[in-house]
Amino acid sequence: MTEVSFTGLDHAALARRTRRWGWLQYAGYRQAAEKPFFWTAFVTALGNPVLYLVAMGLGLGSIVDADVEGVRYLWFVAPGLLVATVVSTGAQFGTWPIFAGFKWQRFYYSAHAAPIEPWQLPLGEGVAISVRLLVQAALFWLVAWAFGAWPSASSLWIVPIAMLAAMAMFAPLMAYAATLEEEGLQFTFVQRLVVMPMFLFAGTLFPLASMPIYLQWIGWLSPMWHGTQLARVASYGLAVPGWLLAVHIVFLVACVVGGLWVAAHTFTRRLVR
Repeated sequence: MTEVSFTGLDHAALARRTRRWGWLQYAGYRQAAEKPFFWTAFVTALGNPVLYLVAMGLGLGSIVDADVEGVRYLWFVAPGLLVATVVSTGAQFGTWPIFAGFKWQRFYYSAHAAPIEPWQLPLGEGVAISVRLLVQAALFWLVAWAFGAWPSASSLWIVPIAMLAAMAMFAPLMAYAATLEEEGLQFTFVQRLVVMPMFLFAGTLFPLASMPIYLQWIGWLSPMWHGTQLARVASYGLAVPGWLLAVHIVFLVACVVGGLWVAAHTFTRRLVR
């Protein structure tokens, strides 16, 4: 006889639905878990662009007399600041929160006790964080628009571009964080030796080509630089060859897909043993 719950729902049907859509259900759970921090995240998402644009766009921009790559410095730096800020958020969420799900709060184990497959958990994490990153990028865009940082309506494409670049940072870090069983200095090294050099040496504040050739590789390997270049194309029509435009897009998509694929395997190894 078919087992029926008190709400009249078939348990077997619920299990089948979870096996199919568990990643989406888990994404909803992760977003609900962030509700207590909504106002903190909202104020931070508004405050960061104001501080960045006042300090770098208007403050430093008033000192820079010449145009940069043929445009005002504010137009040049705003796409880089937006992408760098959102990518930094992706890096933060790809480290300690993932580790906490295995080590301290252990919510991955409780989720796996349901009919959710291990590979659905990193996918659900990716969906949940992508929504947050998209909202953060949109708020930054609005603040920058108030500062006159966007010369054309096509700059709206920067919002999904920034989200894609941030996911290209988040997904590989999530896969790495899922392999760690003890806390140490690993994530501190990631912030100090990976994220910060990207911000300083990936073309955020000045063109990458103006740096010595032995430092330009930092940008070439950085989701931040690839995203920034795409954002500048969308904002003020930065001249980029078609083949290089394709490289930027393929690099970011490969980081996202590859990171999620590796994360699916690391989550499975961690939970099924």
